[in-house]
Formats: sequence, structure tokens, C-alpha cells
Amino acid sequence: MRSSVLKLLRSRAGNYISGEEIAKHLNVSRTAIWKHIRELKQTGYEIVSHAKRGYALMGTPDLLLPNEVKSVLKSDLLGKEVVHFFDTDSTNNEAKKLAADGAVEGTIVVSEAQNSGRGRLSRGFFSPASKGIWLSVILRPSFAPQHASKCTLVTAVAVTKAIEKFTGIRCGIKWPNDIFYEGKKLVGILTEMNAEMDAVNYIVIGIGINVNIAQAEFPEELQRIATSLQAISGNAIERKELLSQVLVELESAYLEILKNGFLHILNEWKTYSITLGQAVNVIGIDQTFSGIAKDIDEDGALLVETENGVERVLAGDVSIRPKT
Repeated sequence: MRSSVLKLLRSRAGNYISGEEIAKHLNVSRTAIWKHIRELKQTGYEIVSHAKRGYALMGTPDLLLPNEVKSVLKSDLLGKEVVHFFDTDSTNNEAKKLAADGAVEGTIVVSEAQNSGRGRLSRGFFSPASKGIWLSVILRPSFAPQHASKCTLVTAVAVTKAIEKFTGIRCGIKWPNDIFYEGKKLVGILTEMNAEMDAVNYIVIGIGINVNIAQAEFPEELQRIATSLQAISGNAIERKELLSQVLVELESAYLEILKNGFLHILNEWKTYSITLGQAVNVIGIDQTFSGIAKDIDEDGALLVETENGVERVLAGDVSIRPKT
């Protein structure tokens, strides 16, 4: 009901609509409408009231509420359902619970803040309230489980393209799961899967984008290695609009790999890579070596040329660091 009231207010674009008209349209009492208006105000919507003219929506909160996200949504599959939290430990954890309970493909989970945001290899991820896009997407693909790790690379391409189209900022992808701008981390991606021997039950893709974090707001240990779109551009970014663009690009990439496989997207990844051609250190569980990152193969594994030949590095079991 609240979303229906909000939809009517939006339809008047800042002009008044009477409580009587809203009540008649929704077939409820004017008292019920007044209660929903009060709840919307408490959430952060700027609604003015006039005794004779009714209500007018004058401003919306900078929150990724389901109604706000859906008001600008341009994707068909992704964002089919929007689950919102003001604070949670991790959107991926919430998404995995929902997926296990049967949430439809395309469901997204967003949170204004995360208190235990995770990156790859269980590293922490700084996720302050209403300053970024902390997002998880539930997918139920038809491809085999061994292809799931490539979704990280696909997502990196989609997010990089979305950022460039929406802000004009050209970023680079550091294998396997980070997006950088001039040597500083801007986006982290974490892909998790639940599968059986020959079938994927679900994939959850977590995306953390530093949007409106001032450089001084980062913890001291991150200020030299992390950045945000606001810090780069000097302007505040409309989070819900950027989220909409991310979902459009990710949906397009996802439908492409379902129809035609991963080859085209992996080739696109190479055009954005800041890892290929670079000297790297590979730090694994039981080995450490150095070499030149030459390419990625059809599985998305990094191919590193060393003194002893080409080493194939799989996502998830190593950390890649530029040589100093």
C-alpha cells in the first residue's frame, strides 16, 4: 500500500494530490492514507501537506529503498525483487539465505551499510552507511559449476562499463576481482556458489562500490590504497541511478554468456585489464613465484610466464601483487 501511495505522489511530480483522491484511487480511508504518508516521512521522504490541496512529494531520501531502486530500474531480470537493509553483516550472507529459501533469480540485496563486509579470501571490506553501493545479486544459471568462477570476471567487466557510461571515469580491472583507478581500489567483487556435482543451485555475486566516500573518510590504513567515485570526480554521485546502470550492464553480460558462452566477455576483460603485461608476485598457499602476467585462458585463469615456464593461476587460491 505504501508503495502505491508513493507511486501516486511521484506521478504528480511535485504537485499536490488530495488525500481524498488518493484514498478513492486505492479504495481505502483517508485516515489510512495519512498513516502511510506519515510512515513515508519517517523513512526520509520530503512530503508537504496542505489542508485544502493535499500532499506533494518534494524530495526523496538518498537511500536504496526498494521503491527508489524500482523507480529508475531499466533491467528486466536483475532487480525483479529488491531486498533492503539499513545495516547487515554482509549482503552476500543475506542473499545466500534468500537463495537457499528459493528466492527468484534476479533478486538483489542492498544495504546502506555492512558491519562485516567481506572480500576475497575473507578480507574485510569498508562499507560505511549510505556512502556506497553494497550489493548482492542472486543468479541461477544453466551452465556447469566449473564455469562459476568466471562470473567474477564477467561482473568486473559489467561494473567497469557501467561506471564509465554513468560517470565518464575509465577504470581498470586487477585480476581477478578488483576495479582500480590510478592505483587505488574502487570496487571489490566476491562470487560464491552453491552447487551439486553437475548443476548450479545458485550463484551470489557481491559487489562493493565506493561511491560517495570522501578520501579523508577512509580509515588511515586505506587512504593510500582506496578511493571513491566522488573523490575522483569531485562530485556526489546519484547512487540509485548508478545501481540501475550496473544492473543493466550485468544483465546484458549475463544473458550474453548464457546464449553465447564466455569468450566475448573474457576478451572484453582483457581490454580493461591492468594486470596483463605486468610483473607480478603470486602468493599461494604452498608456493610463491614471480613472473609476467601474459594472458587469461578460457577458464579465466591467469597465465604467468616464469623462468621455469608458464604457470596457470586459478582465482581464489592466490593473491596477485604488482612487483615493486
